[in-house]
Amino acid sequence: MTSKTLRSPQPAQARAAEIVREYGPFPGFDKIHGVTHDGRHVWAATGAKLVAFDPASGEAVRTLDCAGDAGTAFDGTHLYQIAESRIDKIDPATGQVLASIPAPGSGSDSGLTWAEGSLWVGQYRDRKIHQIDPATGAIRRTIESNRFVTGVTWVDGELWHGTWEGDDSDIRRIDPQSGAVLERLQMPSGTGVSGLESDGAGLFYAGGGGSGKVRAVRRPRATNT
Repeated sequence: MTSKTLRSPQPAQARAAEIVREYGPFPGFDKIHGVTHDGRHVWAATGAKLVAFDPASGEAVRTLDCAGDAGTAFDGTHLYQIAESRIDKIDPATGQVLASIPAPGSGSDSGLTWAEGSLWVGQYRDRKIHQIDPATGAIRRTIESNRFVTGVTWVDGELWHGTWEGDDSDIRRIDPQSGAVLERLQMPSGTGVSGLESDGAGLFYAGGGGSGKVRAVRRPRATNT
């Protein structure tokens, strides 16, 4: 399928993000890259390992020896992890890499999420989100942003992504067809967003990059925009 590029207009007016809890830094890990949620635990890519923590207690409960320097995703059964220029499909019970596909940015990839039978991959400096085939890595379509793209997540039919440029970072909802920016949650100055994932309910989990933290951010009630 030929990829289609969709352009985004200027962003919508922002409201302040409501940070309801911070997790970490976790002992031995000083960076957070990708973030995902498996319905029970939050997983965070820290570079050499994947760390799972209980969002109720904040305690780390598992680690997997899996490389990960960017986005993380969960499809209901398997974890997916960007590592350099590839995306690994991982058995969360054992940490075994079951398959790998090329990442579309060849090493410049950022966020990762699973939705609608596809992986969605952020391209940081290219300011794009690619929908790709999880079996081959082929690009199905492309959405453009006007900001650097970090984490990516879908929830209730809404596509959200993180941005991070200098000390300025936000979480924004975009129209998945047109790329129009519909809503923005402005993070406090100096508070970056690396990975991003929804819990499927009222929260986002946002990786904090070099802070080593994951922040729970309140998701606004869904609208019909």
